[in-house]
Amino acid sequence: MSRLAVVMTVLLWGVYIVSTIIRQFFEGPSTFGFTMQAIGYTIVVTFLTFSALMYLIMRQGALQRFSQHVRVPRAKLDQYFSKHQPSITVLVPAVGEEPAVVRKTLLSAALQEYPNKRVVLLIDDNPYDFKNQHEADRFADTQGLAGGIMESLRVPRERFEKALKLFERQHATYANNASPLEVQELGEQYMWAANWLRQFAGDEEENDHVDTFFAEQVLDGLAHDLQLMAKALHASSTDNAQLSQEWIHKLYQRLTWIFSVEVTFFERKRYASLSKEYNKAMNLNSYIGLMGGTYRQTATPDGPILEPIGKVRPKEHDVVIPDSEFLLTLDADSILLREYCMRLVYYLEQPDNAQVAVTQTPYSSFRGARTRIERLAAATTDIQHILHQGMSQYGATFWVGANAVIRKCALEDIVEKEWIGGFEIKRYIQDRTVIEDTESSIDLGVKGWKLVNYPERLSYSATPPDFGSLVIQRRRWANGGLLILSKFWVQLRERKSRNEFISRTEVMLRINYMASIAWASFGLIFLLAYPYDGRLLSPFVLLAALPYFLSMASDLKYCGYKRSDVFRIYGFNLILLPVNLAGVLKSLQQALTGKKIPFARTPKVNNRTASPMLYVIAPLLIVAFSIFTMWRDETIHNWGNFAFAAFNATVALWAILAYIGIWHTVVDTWLGATKWLYVEVPVPKDIIESRKDPTMDWQAVLYHGNPNESLPLSARDHLMVTKEDA
Repeated sequence: MSRLAVVMTVLLWGVYIVSTIIRQFFEGPSTFGFTMQAIGYTIVVTFLTFSALMYLIMRQGALQRFSQHVRVPRAKLDQYFSKHQPSITVLVPAVGEEPAVVRKTLLSAALQEYPNKRVVLLIDDNPYDFKNQHEADRFADTQGLAGGIMESLRVPRERFEKALKLFERQHATYANNASPLEVQELGEQYMWAANWLRQFAGDEEENDHVDTFFAEQVLDGLAHDLQLMAKALHASSTDNAQLSQEWIHKLYQRLTWIFSVEVTFFERKRYASLSKEYNKAMNLNSYIGLMGGTYRQTATPDGPILEPIGKVRPKEHDVVIPDSEFLLTLDADSILLREYCMRLVYYLEQPDNAQVAVTQTPYSSFRGARTRIERLAAATTDIQHILHQGMSQYGATFWVGANAVIRKCALEDIVEKEWIGGFEIKRYIQDRTVIEDTESSIDLGVKGWKLVNYPERLSYSATPPDFGSLVIQRRRWANGGLLILSKFWVQLRERKSRNEFISRTEVMLRINYMASIAWASFGLIFLLAYPYDGRLLSPFVLLAALPYFLSMASDLKYCGYKRSDVFRIYGFNLILLPVNLAGVLKSLQQALTGKKIPFARTPKVNNRTASPMLYVIAPLLIVAFSIFTMWRDETIHNWGNFAFAAFNATVALWAILAYIGIWHTVVDTWLGATKWLYVEVPVPKDIIESRKDPTMDWQAVLYHGNPNESLPLSARDHLMVTKEDA
């Protein structure tokens, strides 16, 4: 059926072109206006059909991957990691996050069944600038998360480390079978761990569906696995089964791996020698660039700096940052299931995957969303998990930054270095655009690395709970694809020079991924706004789109939603049309000006995020214009356009009522309309002058020299005033 959908889409598009467009060139009016309408309508329909076709092809690839996937048995994983224990560092970038949200993320990483793991919280808040006491308290609570988690896991960690050492002392070799008593003792240890996790889960606060998911899927899920293992061990002892001491040793190691972890935090903005650019990419880059080094912390007037001191014995106040074979980048609002690290690293360790740089499980959404818009955003997210699997089938995977396991040597292969203010700044993950993971995917491909999506749902992340936060997220997603497209041609040239096979399907999927938001946004605007001649319309256009909508409805049902949600998603995308268009225009602005677009973090707060006035007014204008189009087409009997406008007006109005709300529309419009009334009062110059410290800052003079030396005399006083004002 999936293949048939692909064939029917292409066939019906071809029938439309022949039966309507080409026929009109012979039978229709030969006027210039009609010809341009026909060409324009053909271009719009072709691009939209192309995107629908890419969806169907990705879906077909996903079905193939799901059917071919064979899950590696747990015993095979334990056997491999008992002999090979590659180190992994989990990096969790966070700025302005609620500590309760970050804590669940850190715990899900800390409880991974994996040896030699470190979890580092990269706190990116400015430690010297808090607007109010709430921000200062939140920052202090975030700093305390690492120590709190280490203390929470201390009792089981010490218990199982002691049990493992005792078993190892009692058995010099593992040549014999374990005694029934030893098997029962191990079963008791597993049961104790399960009970401890259940008690820990019972003490967790459950205020929303994310808390419930964490307690049930992470804590209780792990407890269920351990309890099941305990029952299996007791059953084997009852049946007098012969279990080898080597296997018992592996099972002791598994318990130790779960609770043995180093959780710490790092603040790049405390150090004057690290980048201060406000984006997730540079937060990650700053720490990755320090890994594997030993540093001396030196005080300067600008703040402490980290100076590399080479491989010498570290002193008491030196900073040592261990290196790691693998990195796991994890958003602060994401949660991993317990076998994420083990299964993905095992995949990368296989000889056939030596050139795979990044593997990931594109995140799914938490079930039980509180709002309609969060539920629908979750539906689109879960469908993306399927589509990304299809992209892997055709070698067109892109890095999705919410979570990924990365070979550090691959990042070293694409690093770019520059010197700023006398300090070396390394860029592993590009920050030229706000979709840094997409651009880094292209960079890795230039160097011959591959990316793969693992075909299981092992990671989950929050979706925006209101329209305001959704606007910020989707506007960021729509920004940058066009800029990266040019770099893709560089990748193609490099791969051709290495005589690599490049399939047309991969090229089409990658172009669609980076540019479809642009052409879909502009194309939909033309369809909504321009009164196309009724002779250009045909039932074949609707029939060509039908396989796409039927397939999406089937995918929604597969993911646990309703088939009818396909209409809600259409209306959802209509009201997001201005948001996507704004992101595309931002990309064009950056291309023309060369100026980076500031990174906008998606808010993860309990209270509602207000939407910019433009994005609540624009959906109302879409409804109003669709109604006007209905009236205009009714007067000229253009019934095809009339039906299309009526459908758009209905679904867009429903989307406004369901996902924005009348009251929130009024409030956000009022806030946007009155925002200009609130202005900051400038500080008078005489007050600024009175604040100046008459004493010389001799430390700054010795370190910087004269900072105003290169400025014209007329600019120096102004610079002094603005610095003092700041």
